[in-house]
Amino acid sequence: MDRPSSVPDARARLELGAIKELLLAQRRRVLTYARDHDRRAHPPATDRPRTDPPSVTTHHPSGQEVLDALPMPALLLQPVTGADGAISDVLHVAQNTEAVAYSVARMHGGSVPPGSGPVSLYERFPALRASRLPELIARAHRLREPQGPTTVEWMAGGGTQGPVRVNDEVRVAPCGDQLLLTWERGNRLRMAAAAQHLVRTCWAEWNLGDDGIEPSRGFRQVMGLPPGSALPTLGDLAAAVTNDGLPGYYQMLYDVILRKRTASCELRLRGQTGRVVRMTAEPVRIAPGGLVWAVRAVLSDVTAERRRRETAERTAREARLQRQRAETLAEVAEALREAVLPHFQDELATYGLQAAVVYRPDAREAGVGGDWYKARRVPDGRLLIALGDARGHGLAAVTLMAKLRYALAGLTYTEQPVEQLTRWLNEAACADGDESTATAIVARYHPEGSVLRWTCAGHPRPVLIRDGRAAVLPSPEGGPGLSLGVLPGISYSAVETRLRADDIVLMYSDGLTERRPGDPDRDTARFLAQAEDCFASDPPPPGRLGLLHYTERLVERLDGPHRHDDATLLALRRVDP
Repeated sequence: MDRPSSVPDARARLELGAIKELLLAQRRRVLTYARDHDRRAHPPATDRPRTDPPSVTTHHPSGQEVLDALPMPALLLQPVTGADGAISDVLHVAQNTEAVAYSVARMHGGSVPPGSGPVSLYERFPALRASRLPELIARAHRLREPQGPTTVEWMAGGGTQGPVRVNDEVRVAPCGDQLLLTWERGNRLRMAAAAQHLVRTCWAEWNLGDDGIEPSRGFRQVMGLPPGSALPTLGDLAAAVTNDGLPGYYQMLYDVILRKRTASCELRLRGQTGRVVRMTAEPVRIAPGGLVWAVRAVLSDVTAERRRRETAERTAREARLQRQRAETLAEVAEALREAVLPHFQDELATYGLQAAVVYRPDAREAGVGGDWYKARRVPDGRLLIALGDARGHGLAAVTLMAKLRYALAGLTYTEQPVEQLTRWLNEAACADGDESTATAIVARYHPEGSVLRWTCAGHPRPVLIRDGRAAVLPSPEGGPGLSLGVLPGISYSAVETRLRADDIVLMYSDGLTERRPGDPDRDTARFLAQAEDCFASDPPPPGRLGLLHYTERLVERLDGPHRHDDATLLALRRVDP
């Protein structure tokens, strides 16, 4: 959270004033309720009958009774010091019932010694010597001050069921000449904190009577607060929200405080980071159906999600504007060919792949059609590789092709597997209309294992050239999936292909092989034969240019006047990075 602007516009000032008045009015109601309740609970002395003060018992609890009254496991320890004053051993003197119950539940039948006499703590649990506990005990003994809470982790022997990993929040405090050791199960707290950090979610409760706040551990991370900074009141949040978010924030507070129901809003915070926080709040009442005295909320940092959505929307708007401004189909085709069909250099070789592509447009459709391809590194360190063919020709095919390609580019940042990416791509095509169908191969290359994971959506399967022999890669389990845009809600399966050094994978569109009239199996067989013959006659030398030369020669062999569609051949060669 950044400091709010000192000069909000007139409407924002009205919204801020309304929020401030809403909170102040509720504060007055809470304070009035508290005063009235206090009067009813404590009437004036003149109105109360005189009674003798109750007698006080003279029995004082024993030390063991005090220990057993503690709501957490506790041990009473006696440090044993040497001539130099250093602690040489620690004796376990007594324990409470919570400690015994913890031992029985946690350590396979119980490990806390019975109360028959002092027992060496380190002889009973040798692994404790290597933990952080001795340091806590030494500081508490030397400084005579409480120490902790500190995470203490160690392994306790567990008999036939194996060792037990103990991971607790420990405190050590002076207790006369002895030390009191208490602990709580700390793993639940750490897991909760880790979960908040992982999904960037927290919770907090604001007291409407005094502006107090009780936040969870992840609150500062979600709100972008530096360590040690003041925690924001509900009024502070209003001042930190951008002007366009104030109406939604006011409506949420109004619904929670006055309508007494759960509500939510998005808070876009001021500052360069543009942080967006989703806030879902509920009323906390003094009594069932009574006055709302606190607001309890769950807050999630949805900045990354909103940015992805805004990027996708901005890309869609730009695509629409580009289409609207195009004066002729040829101008649109030329611009999209340069923008959508990339020119490969050697950037993928760093990750173990060389890429080369040859694209042949359909000259009858202004030089561009529905073929598209993509090969680039994604943030998780892997490579996205895709080749598709949108239905139709001309501007309609180009439009669908651009939508699918840009949609895949955005979806890739979710780091989901290719099966999910293909399913989402199918949903996008289905949502675009009945005529928006396409075929595609969607793949991700994993450099660490030289594995190509790919899905097939009604597209010709890739071809593998290994040791000069060409073969179609096997279909996914259950066969190739349906084309994109045919039927929503379907799933796709992936195939894993482990590549060896110098293996070549060919992905192509059917415009390269299809003959009309013709037989698809015969077209595929001709493609395999030409790929092998072209390899045998002049094996591609090392380097991207060698692979590109092979790709161009193969396209020249397959291309001809019979072609009625644009054609694409994408070649990938496994190399050592």
